[in-house]
Amino acid sequence: MKSQIFVRFASILLGLLFVGASYAQVTTGSINGVVKDANGEPLAGATVKVTHVPSGSIYYAMTQGNGNYFIQGVRVGTDYNIEVSFVGFSTKKIDNVTVSLGDAVKIDATLDEESIQLSDIVVIGERTSSFNKERTGAATNINNREMNRLPNINRSLIDVTKLSPYSTGGSSFGGREAYMTNVTIDGANFNNNFGLSSTSMPGVSGEPVSMDAIEELQVVIAPFDVRQSNFTGAGINAVTKSGTNVVKGTVYGYYRNQGLSGWKIRDKELT
Repeated sequence: MKSQIFVRFASILLGLLFVGASYAQVTTGSINGVVKDANGEPLAGATVKVTHVPSGSIYYAMTQGNGNYFIQGVRVGTDYNIEVSFVGFSTKKIDNVTVSLGDAVKIDATLDEESIQLSDIVVIGERTSSFNKERTGAATNINNREMNRLPNINRSLIDVTKLSPYSTGGSSFGGREAYMTNVTIDGANFNNNFGLSSTSMPGVSGEPVSMDAIEELQVVIAPFDVRQSNFTGAGINAVTKSGTNVVKGTVYGYYRNQGLSGWKIRDKELT
């Protein structure tokens, strides 16, 4: 009897440990799609090669019996090249593909027989409806290019996340308090569950990392993804930049002098 009680207690304890470890956050994206021939029949065994041009990272996948392929754990970024090839068919190339944080990019391909002479290939994309069944919850993705174009006086993550339509000021989303927001950077938590400050950061006024190191931000509201948890307001996921084959850097500074001070209020001079 005692041994059975011990086994049950150990099982419950082990389950709690797994629950505590289940707060994994999203730091990558994925690519999937269907490969078919000109008649609309799926091609099984076709090779899909995905290349991230800035870093040279390469991912491979083989299509299944129904022509589907899946590539998980793809690094976030732009300028992806995709090549789809199969014996007896021409190679399909798709350039300038962007993988966003936490999103599944769907890239379908139709291969023609090798004997057919191909003209220019035109890839036409169509924006899906906000109520599409493939949507997995309200989310706002902000990539590095958009962050560079956005005026950011405080150089803060919170200034950038205001682009989310669910932002109600500062780090508050959907009317919830700031400490209900969970912030992760590369999967590490920087949340403020105890309400030690007015922001979502854990009681500090500075930023955990420099804004120049952020590759992409994602603000999710009530996601269906079971990997995202530990919040009721919003989840802010950020990933830092990875190395590329190009050496580059950034420099910024603050400047102020007497020319930036006002001496009049309308037509009245200050004394």
